[in-house]
Amino acid sequence: MISVEAIFDHAVTLALGALCLSFLVTIYRIVKGPTLPDRILALDMLVTTAIGFIAVIGIKTGYALYVDVAIALGLVGFLATVAFARFVLSRGKTEDDIRTEIRDAATMARREAKARSRASAGTMAGNPGAAAHARSGQTAGEPTNE
Repeated sequence: MISVEAIFDHAVTLALGALCLSFLVTIYRIVKGPTLPDRILALDMLVTTAIGFIAVIGIKTGYALYVDVAIALGLVGFLATVAFARFVLSRGKTEDDIRTEIRDAATMARREAKARSRASAGTMAGNPGAAAHARSGQTAGEPTNE
């Protein structure tokens, strides 16, 4: 039969392993994160992971002082997140807004270029009226029913 101490040790080891994995994934998001809000959220998650580490170590050692340290770190982490959020809001446009504007401008430019190429294809064929007919949906050789 497995003793309670062995189960406790395995649980602590498993918790520390999960926290290490969480720490690595969070660091990846901080480094790779495409936008500033992603990085801020990852920093908040890093604080939460650190609180988890402190709590597990506190449980393992039995010192109640670690709980006070974890609470203090939680308060500081919350204040840092609020400060970062205010900073992002004061900046105005975010990187996502700029990317959306660029994507919309590129889409509009492609549409205009396609319309210009259709119009120029009709005039290059030697029939100046072909561009007007192409825009109305008729070919150059068809009679109009007006």
